[in-house]
Amino acid sequence: TECEKEPGSLLWIFVMVGNIVRGMGETPIMPLGISYLEDFAKAENSPFYLACLHTATVVGPFLGLLLASFCAELFVDIGSVGADEITITATDARWVGAWWLGILICALLNLLVGIPFWFLPKSLVKEGETNEPEETSEKSVAPLQENDKNGTKQTIWKYFIPFLKALFHNPMYMLFICITVLQFSAFDGMISFMPKYLEQQFGKSASDAIFLIGVYNLPVLCVGYFSGGLFMKKFKINIYQAANIAFWVSLLEYLLYFAAYWTVCDTSPVAGLTVSYQ
Repeated sequence: TECEKEPGSLLWIFVMVGNIVRGMGETPIMPLGISYLEDFAKAENSPFYLACLHTATVVGPFLGLLLASFCAELFVDIGSVGADEITITATDARWVGAWWLGILICALLNLLVGIPFWFLPKSLVKEGETNEPEETSEKSVAPLQENDKNGTKQTIWKYFIPFLKALFHNPMYMLFICITVLQFSAFDGMISFMPKYLEQQFGKSASDAIFLIGVYNLPVLCVGYFSGGLFMKKFKINIYQAANIAFWVSLLEYLLYFAAYWTVCDTSPVAGLTVSYQ
């Protein structure tokens, strides 16, 4: 009998919508969090606080990879299929881990972590100042009230478009954007393809590959962020000096990664691609 093609499930739409909502909730953390630190922290302490913030953004994926490694060892139908009914192991290409379990755990943790944000004050006292938050907020609101009385109501587009054009014509800002895109592209490429490379080249299971990626890459990033923030705080590095340090360190990083071209392993035999079926 011919195989009948059944209609696919639409449950992937729920996963897509969930990721969209998650992205909407996580996006303001970095821009608003950095502005929050810049507004209420001393200039010499700001780099250290930003380093702590970036370190936390790396610790999160590290813990997530460990959780993914644990979930990948569990069969996708855990709870509905007994262990004695599973005839394949985690190293089998047909194995599918319990990917949905990590999403549920992270969703619950995000909900719990978001609760304290409701109790943050509307205004903080800047480090080194003694003004109360209420006094500071009154001083900042007073000019706005005077502008409203004078009838000078301006739309956001009148200021947003010229400001956006000014940013696009700022060479330092655009260079920073290009560098950030390249760095994140390399990082995302490593996270996306390195686990599969470890599986195919070294015969590792998906769980072991994800665990190795998290253990050997992310902790050193945390050390780099944290030590960089301490270095800038201790020696009071200005923007020009920070740019020079970033350039030379990035150049050294490029040379070290370039050495990976000489560490190429032989291609594993794949039936139908590199070797015949016989």
